[in-house]
Amino acid sequence: MTAGTAVATDPMPASVPVDWREARSRVYAAGLAAALDPVDLALARTDGHTLAQPLTTLTDLPAFPTSSVDGWAVRGAGPWRPVGQVLAGGTPSPLTEKGTAVEIATGAMLPDGADAVLRVEESARTADGRISGVPRAQPEWRVPGEEATAGEALLPAGTPVDPGLIGLAASCGYDTLRVRRMPRAALLVFGDELLTSGPPGAGRVRDALGPAVPFWLRRYGCRVDPEQVVAPVADTLPAHVAALRRALDEVDLVCTTGGTMHGPVDHLHPALRELDAEYVVNTVAVRPGFPMLLARVAGADGRPRFVAGLPGNPQSAIVALVSLVAPLLAGLHGRPEAELPQVTLAEPVPGRGDYTHLALVRVDPVEGTARPLRHVGSAMLRGLARADGFAVIGPGANGDAGSRVPLVPLPLLPGERP
Repeated sequence: MTAGTAVATDPMPASVPVDWREARSRVYAAGLAAALDPVDLALARTDGHTLAQPLTTLTDLPAFPTSSVDGWAVRGAGPWRPVGQVLAGGTPSPLTEKGTAVEIATGAMLPDGADAVLRVEESARTADGRISGVPRAQPEWRVPGEEATAGEALLPAGTPVDPGLIGLAASCGYDTLRVRRMPRAALLVFGDELLTSGPPGAGRVRDALGPAVPFWLRRYGCRVDPEQVVAPVADTLPAHVAALRRALDEVDLVCTTGGTMHGPVDHLHPALRELDAEYVVNTVAVRPGFPMLLARVAGADGRPRFVAGLPGNPQSAIVALVSLVAPLLAGLHGRPEAELPQVTLAEPVPGRGDYTHLALVRVDPVEGTARPLRHVGSAMLRGLARADGFAVIGPGANGDAGSRVPLVPLPLLPGERP
């Protein structure tokens, strides 16, 4: 899908929750339709970005024959008369005479005319200073193009950039990479009852999302500047509208916490109407996390911005992040839609009727089994702090012990691998 492709939206609040898988597909399509412009960045600045064009080799890899071992490059039959030395980074003279050898280091360029490389540990000196030994039958050097040929596409556009990719690009001769601009995000925390420091008490609770959500977003490859975290926003409609307007002028995505229902101090939906927003998804059939949304707002430059309404309960907010924000950001990065891995349930996990159940689990990396955690209420974070991800139990189903189910992994830092 390209920019300008139509994406299904809900112009008014939906009365029927959207199926969880449909919601993810819908927000991914919306993000991909608004994929961010490419930029050229120095290699050292590309970690966590996404390739905007295929990574192709600028030359054969390796570009010239290189010795795989320390030893002697020889011509003809031995014993051989030493005639020089070649180190990595040097350009050797050809071996023109049979019975001659040059000392060669691992990674050094093989001289023209060499027939074999004799390992240093398998060589000896004769009484007259010549080199003796028997080279192995298998060539001890890398030939040009052994890893890749010039112009070969190594990785497609849409590949996330990690340290392995950066090293590969450097070995191909790249100083810069063309990548998608990293999405920028803001966080608006709604709720006058929230404390931003100290222990909870006297009817007020500590805000757990303002400190945490920016780091979740960064792990999804999204830039969040400290000044773009506002906590709390006053519980009035004018304050909500003003905070959203300011943030939408500067970022691609605004995440809000709380206010996703229709209570007396839930001003998010009225604020979105004030901004002429259109719903991409309004309410998802998932537990926990039920009252979540994603809306699109036209920017002054004609490019869409997005508002992700996360529930106020902490675990529900993270469910909204993995359900709506993660696929949206994948689309904005121009990455492929994620395929969820499968795990085997070590214990039964109940379903939630007509809703998809996202159950916090810890995964045994050796056995590939997932075990449900305790302390997983929508307002709790104790289970989340130990979790590897969410097991997905589809609507109308139960997760029996031994069954294979999808897993929504919790994000890692850019470049980290499980």
